[in-house]
Amino acid sequence: MTGAHDFTADLADYLQEARNLLLLKIEGLSEYDVRRPLTPTGTNLLGLVKHLALVEVGYFSVPFGRPVGQAHPWFSEEVDEDNADMWATADESREDVLAGYRRAWAQTDAAVRELPLDTVGRVPWWGPDGGAEVTLHRVLVHVIGETHRHAGHADIMRELIDGSVGNQAVGDNLPDRDEAWWRAYRDRVEQAAREAGGR
Repeated sequence: MTGAHDFTADLADYLQEARNLLLLKIEGLSEYDVRRPLTPTGTNLLGLVKHLALVEVGYFSVPFGRPVGQAHPWFSEEVDEDNADMWATADESREDVLAGYRRAWAQTDAAVRELPLDTVGRVPWWGPDGGAEVTLHRVLVHVIGETHRHAGHADIMRELIDGSVGNQAVGDNLPDRDEAWWRAYRDRVEQAAREAGGR
């Protein structure tokens, strides 16, 4: 049976895996490509990094009475803009956004090291009357899910930018096929969709 310490380490490892995948997706891209909106709602790679930094700071500070430690638009009276956490302004450098994410990791990792998984906190933005009571375990699972979800978004966005795919730089989790094979495969998927849509 896995002990509590091992279980915590497993959760921390899954979170770090997602963090690393997200950062892999912005490596080697121009300033424009890491910032440009690739969906109608403006989703962009650097914005995902900025958002997830704020997710970690938010979830592992306020609910457990720990200091926020850095500027955070969710908790600022001065920031009154929807989606301020989902994109980087021209004045915010890539290096600053990445450094903010790494500072958030340090805060999260400290909370996970210092608090037992059954530590009870309260997420004020989850529901009325002061929010929802949660454990550190639940918050950690929530943030792992959120980070992996956005890493998946980043994977698709990177493919749209330059065709780079997969969990590793070499795309090791996909069939090793040439461009012609992938074009034919995509055409088959398109044909199946058209046939199903015509029924």
